[in-house]
Amino acid sequence: MTSSFILILLAIFVYGLIHSILASLKVKALSRRWFGPASERAYRVVYNLFAALSFLPVLALAGILPDQLIYRIPSPWTLLSLALQVMAVLMLGMGLLQTDLWYFLGVRQLLQPGASEPNELVISGLYRRVRHPLYTAGLLFIWLAPQMTLNLLALNLGLTVYILVGAMLEERKLLRQFGGAYTEYQKRTPMLIPRLGRVE
Repeated sequence: MTSSFILILLAIFVYGLIHSILASLKVKALSRRWFGPASERAYRVVYNLFAALSFLPVLALAGILPDQLIYRIPSPWTLLSLALQVMAVLMLGMGLLQTDLWYFLGVRQLLQPGASEPNELVISGLYRRVRHPLYTAGLLFIWLAPQMTLNLLALNLGLTVYILVGAMLEERKLLRQFGGAYTEYQKRTPMLIPRLGRVE
């Protein structure tokens, strides 16, 4: 492994650690204590903005550090790869729309005081085939890149671990929130690899 490869992995680890700490209930409670109850309304939108902006330096590292090409998908297969990436983005959008996009972004909490977290277990649409379509879409998008370099490989590996850990933490949260209903959903629906064919 090159120094660039290790540095990118380290950057993603630090990013993921900070991101996870800020998402914890302890930090949210600390924010409420420091800034008052009104901070809860802005917390998610500020969190999302920080998460997006703080990821830019990680992307910059992958772009500016010395790199080496591993493979490039030849034409016309490049078009297929790009088309599948577009499908992954559409899948991401569909999943967000099914689970309240505005709450996910934090806009609903900011504009509607007292807005509560969605309390309905969504098991229709994409969620009939896979429990975490947003994570699945993210994994498909990063691994379907038509060109792979060492730096991109490091980025993708780090993001994959980050997504898998995020999915497992999300599972724990959903089990606490929905109990037996989510256990039954787990039994019949795959976590990340969508069930193909007819779904009962």
